[in-house]
Amino acid sequence: MRLNPSTGRSAALLCALVLLSSGAGAGPLDALSNQDASNGLKAALEAGSAAAVAKLGIENGFLNNDKVKIKLPGILEQAKPLLKMTGRGQQLDDLVVSMNRAAESAVPMAKPLLLDAVKSMSVSDAKNILSGGDTSVTDFFRQKTSAPLAVKFLPIVKSVTDRSGLASKYNSTMSQIGKTGLVPQQQSTVEGYVTDRALDGLYLMIGEEEKAIRSNPLAYGSKIIGKVFGSLK
Repeated sequence: MRLNPSTGRSAALLCALVLLSSGAGAGPLDALSNQDASNGLKAALEAGSAAAVAKLGIENGFLNNDKVKIKLPGILEQAKPLLKMTGRGQQLDDLVVSMNRAAESAVPMAKPLLLDAVKSMSVSDAKNILSGGDTSVTDFFRQKTSAPLAVKFLPIVKSVTDRSGLASKYNSTMSQIGKTGLVPQQQSTVEGYVTDRALDGLYLMIGEEEKAIRSNPLAYGSKIIGKVFGSLK
């Protein structure tokens, strides 16, 4: 079976996980150094994060994916039936499209920061990834990149959502209601809400990639991957 570059690097992740956690096992694995394993791990992390960005940072990357599609903020979702009765149904639909388009526009900005996080990965980070659960790679990316990505995403998201008249009305209303503490902070503005949901979607997709590799290494067409990962079970 011929592997594409992404699959090959994903396979490298599996080898790296085994080698770094076991200090290189018996047989042919002895020939690989921890440095080789570390490089393989980094290459696979780069490939996985790039794949997630590529899937989301395109038209309909969010909108047509039910796992990450951004719905209306809670208070608008609850009021949706009433707003539709008052003729606002199309505005609500347009806002949903606008929010998802905003996320799709922002996500490509994540790639450089994700790659920087991989390049700066410490020995401690690698150990945490290796000793963690099925989402340890995702947790690593979230810890290292969520704050700076939120800063990068927000203005891009705002530039898109500001085109929606309903978004500006929502923000104006929430600025008043927000003073009462009845609205969660992350829903106080459309752009803030979309930024949070865009980040959640990004990390969810990275997690999907990670879980797929861990749960079925044989699907990647490598006997050694199946052998070494099978030995960990």
